[in-house]
Amino acid sequence: SSSSLLLSPPLSSSSSPPPPPPPHVSPLQQQQRSLSLHEYTSIGLLKEAGISVPDGMVASSSEEAYSVAKQIGSKDLVVKAQVLAGGRGKGTFEGGLKGGVRIVYSPEEARDISSQMIGRKLYTKQTGEAGRICNQVFICERRYPRREYYFAITMERSFQGPVLIGSSQGGVNIEDVAAENPDAIVKEPIDIVEGIKMEQAVKVAKKMGFPPALVNEAAENMIKLYNLFIKYDASMVEINPMVEDSSGIVMCMDAKINFDSNAEYRQKKVFELRDWTQEDPRDRQAAKADLNYIGLDGTIGCLVNGAGLAMATMDIIKLHGGTPANFLDVGGGATAHQVTEAFKLITSDRKVQAILVNIFGGIMRCDVIAQGIIMAVRDLDLKIPIVVRLQGTRVDDAKALIAASPLKILACDDLDEAAKMVVKLSEIVSLAKEAQVDITFQLPI
Repeated sequence: SSSSLLLSPPLSSSSSPPPPPPPHVSPLQQQQRSLSLHEYTSIGLLKEAGISVPDGMVASSSEEAYSVAKQIGSKDLVVKAQVLAGGRGKGTFEGGLKGGVRIVYSPEEARDISSQMIGRKLYTKQTGEAGRICNQVFICERRYPRREYYFAITMERSFQGPVLIGSSQGGVNIEDVAAENPDAIVKEPIDIVEGIKMEQAVKVAKKMGFPPALVNEAAENMIKLYNLFIKYDASMVEINPMVEDSSGIVMCMDAKINFDSNAEYRQKKVFELRDWTQEDPRDRQAAKADLNYIGLDGTIGCLVNGAGLAMATMDIIKLHGGTPANFLDVGGGATAHQVTEAFKLITSDRKVQAILVNIFGGIMRCDVIAQGIIMAVRDLDLKIPIVVRLQGTRVDDAKALIAASPLKILACDDLDEAAKMVVKLSEIVSLAKEAQVDITFQLPI
């Protein structure tokens, strides 16, 4: 039901340069994707912060769902599949059940619906064909909203800090509202040093269309949400919908919170709640080895240092008719061990027919990378061709190491040539597999 809102195009333009990074930020610090938590966990954090939420409990089996439903004691309940993807309401389960958010009228019905959700994959617009496994359901009381609103807090580059986002149109895809009627979205930047002011929250609540009697209550909820956003180093808090309930109170019916992965060292409690079953197993492997990795569906594995160079490498592979199998940035301070782990990740994808290593040694020494490549190829007994393009610090030592090793690693100075070569080699391997023949590569003399 909730989906993140991208603020684009920039909301304000400024000719002044962005502020320099704070002095404690290491130049080697890598940008990581944010941690996303299940709805029931996010709702729990809201409840702790004193924010009004529906009464609910999580269940891991249909029998547990039955007893939880009895405990809540209401005849009107909602069963929500706990899957980390937007569009759950319109999704379909394997087995045929339609909708990951279902209204039920008895504990028996909660048990029946839960049995068709738990242990099965849910397919939504966001999950694609892969789907996401549903291991738990969140069962909560059904409330009757008079009006639904959209509210979120996120970090926004054009404001150089947090921004409150509100809309009178809640409970729907906010991206559609943003595209069709941008004026329906209220934005209020917050000075991160001064913090949120009551008058700012009141202004947003009024513009969102809360009735006068509820404006202050809505504003108080917004302030509590902002404090939670700061306390937990969140990159986004999204409430869709925030409602005026039939009993006349303001409630947050659904919550999606993303957290900045760079804050993991001080948010251990939150990061321990991570559900790895909702992520690609390779992402877990990459996180353990401190690598930035995203699996794609091509045939050429890429191992690169630096995110910009990694994207340029993927582009040049596409330019020459190949398809990248992954984005992999080993970062500026990679060790030989990390390079070995990176190779394990790349080759765990069966579709990979060839590997292109593209390293520009600035902070990173080329000879360390070369040692890692040689270790990985030997330890993993790799049979697929590897093209290596190294430039920069200690590049001659690196080339000497590769030349002295008996392994079939093709060194190349020119990136364009390296890309052409790896595309051709992947095509040869692909053809050989189709014809079910073995091939061995001899290095040119």
